[in-house]
Amino acid sequence: MNHHLPDTKIPAPCIINTGLIVNKLDIRRLLTDLGRVRYVYTHEGKLQSEGEGDVMEVFANPQRSTLVANNALYLNVYSFDYLELKQSQDKETYFDLMQEGACLRLIPMTTPGQERKDRSMNVSTIEAMMEQVLSARWDAEIDDDNPDSPF
Repeated sequence: MNHHLPDTKIPAPCIINTGLIVNKLDIRRLLTDLGRVRYVYTHEGKLQSEGEGDVMEVFANPQRSTLVANNALYLNVYSFDYLELKQSQDKETYFDLMQEGACLRLIPMTTPGQERKDRSMNVSTIEAMMEQVLSARWDAEIDDDNPDSPF
């Protein structure tokens, strides 16, 4: 007996500020924009660790660990079953990464817009420095090529 479901398309979920995310790519996309965070790690409801740090890397690899050390967070989405978006009483969104009775709560200290602006400023600063270094090097090479130059 052949059963056919009607040809219907189910729309993709639309999650706004609160909800559960189980898709690893969606979790990774949300976490990638994080910069500086406050984190709280609990297991079975008991506080294990807390602090502040920068999200250095977000990746998806079932063979690697999530690491939190030295004020840096390296987050592997495969370390968690799902992410729960929640809001504080002040309407600030935070992220609960859940895995078998353990919760790594990430509370953003910056917004994605601030992070992009800071990254852009850092790139601009580095580009300007590189331009100065290359210009100085070219000037030195020109001077080396012209031994009669008084400089």
